[in-house]
Amino acid sequence: MAAETKAKVIDGKAFAEKVREQVAAHVARLQAENGLTPGLAVVLVGEDPASAVYVKNKGIQTKASGMNSYEHKLAADTSEADLLALIDRLNADPSVHGILVQLPLPDHLNSELVINRIDPAKDVDGFHISNVGLLGTGQKSMVPCTPLGCLMMLRDHHGKLAGLNAVVVGRSNIVGKPMAQLLLGDSCTVTIAHSRTKDLAEVCRGADILVAAVGRPEMITGDMVKPGATVIDVGINRIERDGKAKLVGDVHYESAAAVAGAITPVPGGVGPMTIACLLANTLTAACRANGLAEPEGLTA
Repeated sequence: MAAETKAKVIDGKAFAEKVREQVAAHVARLQAENGLTPGLAVVLVGEDPASAVYVKNKGIQTKASGMNSYEHKLAADTSEADLLALIDRLNADPSVHGILVQLPLPDHLNSELVINRIDPAKDVDGFHISNVGLLGTGQKSMVPCTPLGCLMMLRDHHGKLAGLNAVVVGRSNIVGKPMAQLLLGDSCTVTIAHSRTKDLAEVCRGADILVAAVGRPEMITGDMVKPGATVIDVGINRIERDGKAKLVGDVHYESAAAVAGAITPVPGGVGPMTIACLLANTLTAACRANGLAEPEGLTA
Protein backbone atom coordinates (compact mmCIF):
# COMPACT_ATOMS: atom_id res chain seq x y z
CA MET A 1 0.00 0.00 0.00
CA ALA A 2 1.37 3.46 -0.92
CA ALA A 3 2.34 5.75 1.91
CA GLU A 4 -0.16 8.50 2.60
CA THR A 5 1.03 12.05 1.94
CA LYS A 6 0.84 14.03 5.17
CA ALA A 7 3.15 16.90 4.32
CA LYS A 8 2.05 20.29 3.07
CA VAL A 9 3.26 20.60 -0.52
CA ILE A 10 5.26 23.80 -1.04
CA ASP A 11 4.25 24.90 -4.54
CA GLY A 12 7.35 26.50 -6.06
CA LYS A 13 5.57 27.24 -9.31
CA ALA A 14 2.93 29.36 -7.57
CA PHE A 15 5.51 31.00 -5.31
CA ALA A 16 7.71 31.88 -8.30
CA GLU A 17 4.71 33.49 -9.96
CA LYS A 18 4.25 35.71 -6.89
CA VAL A 19 7.93 36.66 -6.97
CA ARG A 20 7.70 37.57 -10.66
CA GLU A 21 4.63 39.71 -9.94
CA GLN A 22 6.51 41.53 -7.16
CA VAL A 23 9.46 42.10 -9.48
CA ALA A 24 7.23 43.42 -12.29
CA ALA A 25 5.42 45.80 -9.92
CA HIS A 26 8.73 47.18 -8.60
CA VAL A 27 10.12 47.54 -12.13
CA ALA A 28 7.02 49.50 -13.14
CA ARG A 29 7.55 51.86 -10.18
CA LEU A 30 11.22 52.34 -11.09
CA GLN A 31 10.26 53.24 -14.65
CA ALA A 32 7.50 55.64 -13.56
CA GLU A 33 9.38 57.33 -10.71
CA ASN A 34 13.03 57.13 -11.79
CA GLY A 35 12.98 56.47 -15.54
CA LEU A 36 15.02 53.34 -14.83
CA THR A 37 14.61 49.99 -16.59
CA PRO A 38 16.75 47.16 -15.18
CA GLY A 39 18.66 45.21 -17.83
CA LEU A 40 19.90 41.61 -17.83
CA ALA A 41 22.55 40.38 -20.26
CA VAL A 42 22.83 36.61 -20.78
CA VAL A 43 25.82 35.15 -22.62
CA LEU A 44 25.52 31.70 -24.23
CA VAL A 45 28.59 30.08 -25.76
CA GLY A 46 27.95 27.08 -28.01
CA GLU A 47 24.91 25.01 -28.87
CA ASP A 48 24.14 23.01 -25.72
CA PRO A 49 20.39 22.25 -26.13
CA ALA A 50 19.47 22.43 -22.44
CA SER A 51 21.35 25.72 -22.03
CA ALA A 52 19.68 27.16 -25.13
CA VAL A 53 16.19 26.36 -23.76
CA TYR A 54 17.13 27.81 -20.37
CA VAL A 55 18.46 31.03 -21.92
CA LYS A 56 15.31 31.38 -24.03
CA ASN A 57 13.12 31.03 -20.92
CA LYS A 58 15.21 33.59 -19.08
CA GLY A 59 14.74 36.06 -21.93
CA ILE A 60 10.98 35.53 -22.04
CA GLN A 61 10.57 36.00 -18.28
CA THR A 62 12.92 39.01 -18.20
CA LYS A 63 10.85 40.82 -20.83
CA ALA A 64 7.57 39.77 -19.19
CA SER A 65 8.68 41.47 -15.98
CA GLY A 66 9.27 44.75 -17.83
CA MET A 67 13.06 44.54 -17.84
CA ASN A 68 15.40 44.74 -20.81
CA SER A 69 16.87 41.45 -22.01
CA TYR A 70 20.16 41.37 -23.90
CA GLU A 71 21.12 37.98 -25.33
CA HIS A 72 24.62 37.32 -26.67
CA LYS A 73 24.94 33.98 -28.48
CA LEU A 74 28.53 33.09 -29.34
CA ALA A 75 29.96 30.23 -31.39
CA ALA A 76 31.29 27.20 -29.52
CA ASP A 77 34.84 27.98 -30.70
CA THR A 78 34.79 31.58 -29.41
CA SER A 79 38.16 32.44 -27.94
CA GLU A 80 38.62 33.24 -24.28
CA ALA A 81 39.94 36.69 -25.21
CA ASP A 82 36.79 37.48 -27.21
CA LEU A 83 34.51 36.28 -24.40
CA LEU A 84 36.38 38.32 -21.80
CA ALA A 85 36.23 41.38 -24.07
CA LEU A 86 32.43 41.01 -24.31
CA ILE A 87 32.18 40.81 -20.51
CA ASP A 88 34.32 43.95 -20.22
CA ARG A 89 31.91 45.79 -22.54
CA LEU A 90 28.89 44.62 -20.54
CA ASN A 91 30.60 45.65 -17.28
CA ALA A 92 31.02 49.17 -18.70
CA ASP A 93 27.47 49.44 -20.08
CA PRO A 94 25.24 51.40 -17.64
CA SER A 95 22.07 49.92 -19.19
CA VAL A 96 23.17 46.43 -18.13
CA HIS A 97 22.64 45.78 -14.41
CA GLY A 98 22.98 42.00 -14.40
CA ILE A 99 25.36 39.73 -16.33
CA LEU A 100 25.00 35.97 -16.51
CA VAL A 101 27.31 33.65 -18.43
CA GLN A 102 25.44 30.38 -19.00
CA LEU A 103 27.27 27.31 -17.70
CA PRO A 104 28.69 24.88 -18.63
CA LEU A 105 31.14 26.57 -20.98
CA PRO A 106 33.01 24.70 -23.74
CA ASP A 107 36.09 22.87 -22.43
CA HIS A 108 38.64 25.31 -23.85
CA LEU A 109 37.27 28.16 -21.72
CA ASN A 110 38.25 28.69 -18.08
CA SER A 111 34.93 29.07 -16.21
CA GLU A 112 36.52 30.52 -13.06
CA LEU A 113 38.40 33.15 -15.03
CA VAL A 114 35.27 34.08 -16.98
CA ILE A 115 32.98 34.32 -13.95
CA ASN A 116 35.47 36.37 -11.98
CA ARG A 117 35.76 38.84 -14.89
CA ILE A 118 32.14 39.91 -14.28
CA ASP A 119 31.72 43.04 -12.17
CA PRO A 120 30.67 41.63 -8.75
CA ALA A 121 27.87 44.22 -8.55
CA LYS A 122 26.45 42.80 -11.82
CA ASP A 123 27.07 39.14 -10.93
CA VAL A 124 23.42 38.11 -10.62
CA ASP A 125 24.39 34.42 -10.36
CA GLY A 126 26.33 35.21 -7.17
CA PHE A 127 29.30 33.07 -8.29
CA HIS A 128 32.06 35.73 -8.28
CA ILE A 129 34.66 35.07 -5.59
CA SER A 130 33.99 38.53 -4.07
CA ASN A 131 30.29 37.72 -3.64
CA VAL A 132 31.16 34.31 -2.18
CA GLY A 133 33.41 36.05 0.36
CA LEU A 134 30.84 38.73 1.19
CA LEU A 135 28.12 36.13 1.76
CA GLY A 136 30.48 34.03 3.89
CA THR A 137 31.24 37.00 6.13
CA GLY A 138 27.61 38.10 6.46
CA GLN A 139 27.91 41.21 4.29
CA LYS A 140 25.67 42.51 1.51
CA SER A 141 26.28 40.50 -1.65
CA MET A 142 24.66 39.06 -4.74
CA VAL A 143 23.30 35.68 -3.64
CA PRO A 144 23.10 32.55 -5.84
CA CYS A 145 19.57 32.20 -7.22
CA THR A 146 18.69 28.65 -6.17
CA PRO A 147 19.64 29.02 -2.47
CA LEU A 148 17.90 32.42 -2.40
CA GLY A 149 14.72 30.79 -3.73
CA CYS A 150 14.94 28.08 -1.06
CA LEU A 151 15.37 30.72 1.65
CA MET A 152 12.35 32.67 0.42
CA MET A 153 10.15 29.57 0.56
CA LEU A 154 11.42 28.62 4.02
CA ARG A 155 10.76 32.12 5.37
CA ASP A 156 7.29 32.06 3.85
CA HIS A 157 6.48 28.70 5.43
CA HIS A 158 8.08 29.17 8.86
CA GLY A 159 8.11 32.91 9.38
CA LYS A 160 11.26 33.22 11.48
CA LEU A 161 13.92 30.52 11.15
CA ALA A 162 15.96 31.47 14.24
CA GLY A 163 16.89 28.51 16.43
CA LEU A 164 15.83 25.79 14.01
CA ASN A 165 18.21 22.92 13.26
CA ALA A 166 19.04 22.86 9.55
CA VAL A 167 20.91 20.12 7.68
CA VAL A 168 22.15 20.80 4.16
CA VAL A 169 23.07 17.60 2.31
CA GLY A 170 25.53 18.68 -0.38
CA ARG A 171 28.58 20.94 -0.39
CA SER A 172 28.65 22.46 -3.88
CA ASN A 173 29.71 26.07 -4.37
CA ILE A 174 26.48 26.75 -6.26
CA VAL A 175 23.92 25.44 -3.74
CA GLY A 176 25.18 23.60 -0.65
CA LYS A 177 27.69 26.09 0.75
CA PRO A 178 25.71 29.29 0.05
CA MET A 179 22.53 27.63 1.37
CA ALA A 180 24.30 26.92 4.65
CA GLN A 181 25.53 30.53 4.84
CA LEU A 182 22.02 31.90 4.25
CA LEU A 183 20.55 29.67 6.95
CA LEU A 184 23.30 30.77 9.35
CA GLY A 185 22.40 34.36 8.49
CA ASP A 186 18.83 33.64 9.65
CA SER A 187 20.20 32.20 12.93
CA CYS A 188 19.65 28.51 12.23
CA THR A 189 21.98 25.92 13.71
CA VAL A 190 23.49 24.50 10.54
CA THR A 191 25.13 21.19 9.66
CA ILE A 192 26.60 20.55 6.22
CA ALA A 193 26.46 16.85 5.37
CA HIS A 194 27.36 14.95 2.21
CA SER A 195 27.70 11.52 0.68
CA ARG A 196 30.65 10.64 2.95
CA THR A 197 29.05 11.78 6.21
CA LYS A 198 29.09 9.02 8.82
CA ASP A 199 25.57 7.88 9.66
CA LEU A 200 23.97 10.37 7.30
CA ALA A 201 20.49 9.12 8.19
CA GLU A 202 20.97 9.99 11.86
CA VAL A 203 22.31 13.45 10.99
CA CYS A 204 19.31 14.11 8.72
CA ARG A 205 16.85 12.97 11.40
CA GLY A 206 18.04 15.85 13.60
CA ALA A 207 16.89 18.45 11.08
CA ASP A 208 13.90 20.76 11.45
CA ILE A 209 14.87 21.94 7.95
CA LEU A 210 16.39 19.39 5.58
CA VAL A 211 17.82 20.67 2.28
CA ALA A 212 18.82 17.98 -0.20
CA ALA A 213 21.29 19.20 -2.82
CA VAL A 214 23.57 16.21 -3.39
CA GLY A 215 22.76 15.27 -6.99
CA ARG A 216 21.82 11.63 -6.33
CA PRO A 217 18.32 10.41 -7.29
CA GLU A 218 16.06 9.71 -4.30
CA MET A 219 19.01 9.39 -1.90
CA ILE A 220 17.05 10.85 1.04
CA THR A 221 14.30 8.48 2.12
CA GLY A 222 11.44 8.84 4.55
CA ASP A 223 13.26 7.05 7.38
CA MET A 224 15.89 9.82 7.25
CA VAL A 225 13.33 12.58 7.86
CA LYS A 226 12.34 13.88 11.29
CA PRO A 227 8.54 13.82 11.70
CA GLY A 228 7.19 17.28 10.90
CA ALA A 229 10.40 18.54 9.29
CA THR A 230 10.45 20.83 6.26
CA VAL A 231 12.14 19.14 3.30
CA ILE A 232 13.54 21.25 0.45
CA ASP A 233 14.54 19.11 -2.53
CA VAL A 234 16.97 20.91 -4.84
CA GLY A 235 17.81 17.86 -6.94
CA ILE A 236 16.68 17.40 -10.53
CA ASN A 237 17.62 13.96 -11.86
CA ARG A 238 16.46 12.19 -15.01
CA ILE A 239 15.95 8.46 -14.50
CA GLU A 240 14.35 5.57 -16.37
CA ARG A 241 11.41 3.95 -14.58
CA ASP A 242 9.09 1.37 -16.09
CA GLY A 243 10.64 2.09 -19.48
CA LYS A 244 9.85 5.81 -19.25
CA ALA A 245 12.01 8.84 -18.54
CA LYS A 246 11.09 10.56 -15.29
CA LEU A 247 12.27 13.60 -13.32
CA VAL A 248 12.95 12.93 -9.65
CA GLY A 249 14.66 14.83 -6.88
CA ASP A 250 17.33 13.89 -4.37
CA VAL A 251 14.49 12.94 -2.00
CA HIS A 252 12.27 9.85 -2.32
CA TYR A 253 9.10 11.92 -2.44
CA GLU A 254 6.43 9.41 -1.41
CA SER A 255 8.20 8.11 1.70
CA ALA A 256 9.42 11.55 2.79
CA ALA A 257 6.02 13.20 2.27
CA ALA A 258 4.46 10.62 4.62
CA VAL A 259 6.68 11.89 7.46
CA ALA A 260 7.55 15.53 6.76
CA GLY A 261 5.52 18.55 7.76
CA ALA A 262 6.16 20.27 4.42
CA ILE A 263 8.00 19.30 1.25
CA THR A 264 8.87 20.68 -2.20
CA PRO A 265 7.98 18.42 -5.15
CA VAL A 266 10.14 17.68 -8.19
CA PRO A 267 9.29 19.05 -10.65
CA GLY A 268 7.43 22.19 -9.54
CA GLY A 269 9.30 22.96 -6.34
CA VAL A 270 12.67 24.69 -6.21
CA GLY A 271 13.21 24.73 -10.00
CA PRO A 272 10.78 27.54 -10.92
CA MET A 273 12.27 29.74 -8.18
CA THR A 274 15.70 29.87 -9.81
CA ILE A 275 14.74 32.12 -12.76
CA ALA A 276 12.36 34.12 -10.55
CA CYS A 277 15.28 34.88 -8.22
CA LEU A 278 17.49 35.76 -11.17
CA LEU A 279 14.97 38.47 -12.02
CA ALA A 280 14.88 39.56 -8.38
CA ASN A 281 18.69 39.76 -8.30
CA THR A 282 18.75 41.86 -11.49
CA LEU A 283 16.22 44.25 -9.93
CA THR A 284 18.28 44.41 -6.73
CA ALA A 285 21.46 45.11 -8.71
CA ALA A 286 19.75 47.94 -10.60
CA CYS A 287 18.51 49.51 -7.36
CA ARG A 288 21.94 49.27 -5.72
CA ALA A 289 23.68 50.73 -8.79
CA ASN A 290 21.40 53.78 -8.65
CA GLY A 291 21.34 54.28 -4.87
CA LEU A 292 17.65 53.32 -4.61
CA ALA A 293 15.85 51.30 -1.95
CA GLU A 294 16.09 47.55 -2.52
CA PRO A 295 12.89 45.56 -3.11
CA GLU A 296 11.47 44.21 0.13
CA GLY A 297 11.21 40.44 0.48
CA LEU A 298 13.31 39.73 -2.60
CA THR A 299 16.77 39.71 -1.04
CA ALA A 300 18.56 37.69 1.62
